[in-house]
Amino acid sequence: MPVPAQFLSEPLPAEPLAVAAEWLAEARRLRNQPNPDSMVVATVDDRGQPSARVVLCKEIVVRPGYVAFFTNYESRKGEELAAQARAALVLHWDHLHRQVRLEGRVVRAPAAESDAYFATRPWQRRIGAWASAQSRPVGSRAALEAAVVATAQRFGTPVPGPEDSGPVPTATIPRPPHWGGFHVWIEAVELWVEGESRIHDRARWSRELEPAHAAAADAAGAAAFLPGPWSVSRLQP
Repeated sequence: MPVPAQFLSEPLPAEPLAVAAEWLAEARRLRNQPNPDSMVVATVDDRGQPSARVVLCKEIVVRPGYVAFFTNYESRKGEELAAQARAALVLHWDHLHRQVRLEGRVVRAPAAESDAYFATRPWQRRIGAWASAQSRPVGSRAALEAAVVATAQRFGTPVPGPEDSGPVPTATIPRPPHWGGFHVWIEAVELWVEGESRIHDRARWSRELEPAHAAAADAAGAAAFLPGPWSVSRLQP
């Protein structure tokens, strides 16, 4: 059943990423849609041409303030983020009548974080990460399937099938060097709640990000930026 809309508080929340994280947690708990952590990632190339695609939001880290997702670094989005290290993100939950828009600066996640997350993925997906040259042309579906078979043979696993079938192989499948995480350090947040007759509830927060000195970063590299205070405005729908 749809969840009744709950408008933003008055005064507006001081920490918008905390609200966004709560909304994501609630969407995951209720599971009113198949992929509650679906997130649009929009990038631009060096000509200013935009592109967008859906990935899975792995975490909203409220403090110090970034969003984490994982992908192939050699994909179109990976290459565009390497060249133009900014992104816009959208999470939308119809049944909750809510949307989050985020904008920010992008850095790669620490290798240890990418390693740890990759190790939690089903072994079939780990094989797929090695087999797929994401975003590159492929001659046929058969050629792609042959690459998967060859990769399974390389690591000594069965050919991947449904993820919930068969025993888990004991073979070690390390993280490919071309696959890992990104942290989108958030400079702007817009929270949106659907209202009757299109009189929606909207507010936008923004802040400045200052690059952190190397000495200020912790061992995991989490302090890529030092965020300033939020400023906020309620917006007309």
